[in-house]
Amino acid sequence: MTVPAPDGQRENQMDSRLSMIMDMGEILLTSGAEVSRVEDTITRLCRAYGFERADVFTITSSIIVTAAAPGGGSCTQTRRIRERGTDLGKVEKINALSRRICAEPLALSELEREISEIRGAKGTPRSVQLAMYVTISFALSVFFGGSWADGAASAVSGAILFAALYACSALKLNDIVGTTLCSAATALAVVLLVKAGLGDQPDKIMIGNIMLVIPGRQLTNSLRDMIGGDTISGLLNLSEALMRAIFVAMGFALVVFVM
Repeated sequence: MTVPAPDGQRENQMDSRLSMIMDMGEILLTSGAEVSRVEDTITRLCRAYGFERADVFTITSSIIVTAAAPGGGSCTQTRRIRERGTDLGKVEKINALSRRICAEPLALSELEREISEIRGAKGTPRSVQLAMYVTISFALSVFFGGSWADGAASAVSGAILFAALYACSALKLNDIVGTTLCSAATALAVVLLVKAGLGDQPDKIMIGNIMLVIPGRQLTNSLRDMIGGDTISGLLNLSEALMRAIFVAMGFALVVFVM
């Protein structure tokens, strides 16, 4: 015969389960997953861990969940999301873990260990990221009509863009300020490279760099959210993407007009 847990212990168990589910939702949202994926994952995990109902509200800066247990009792938790980036590797790992849990729920201690491993997983090495910035800048510059010399100049300015983004991230600068400064630094590098004799079409060189900082993923997610019925989240994502694009353009334009 199973003895029901005392009310206090039961509430603690509910809080612990929901806290770990919130951890998984937080990792998804901060790693670049769309809002609909976050809400769907949290809802499925709540059901897998015995909650009768889960009401999830997610926007780009917050997750709020109220989960109700069978027989009465509920708990609500909120997570404030202050930073978001792109780490699709973590999104894939959380998706795989949630599928395992839905098939057979893990013990809380094991779930905590799995979440900790995913949260602490190292992303793509910086050397690889730098190589990608250089390669993509070169390829896009040539693709959009630049010469081989323009491509080489774009590769150099792409490396400078990567260094500027890394510095702004380390200094924890405001996203808008950091985007503008990085764009201006890259445009200045392009102008100086052309004056030094490397490349002769600044516009073809810059376009290879600009494409790296255009918020394409964020724009795509905003459209997916709006199409899926999450209008508020979609509009927030869309406004952030447009603001970022405007400040990218301002950073490049500022240097071009001054120089």
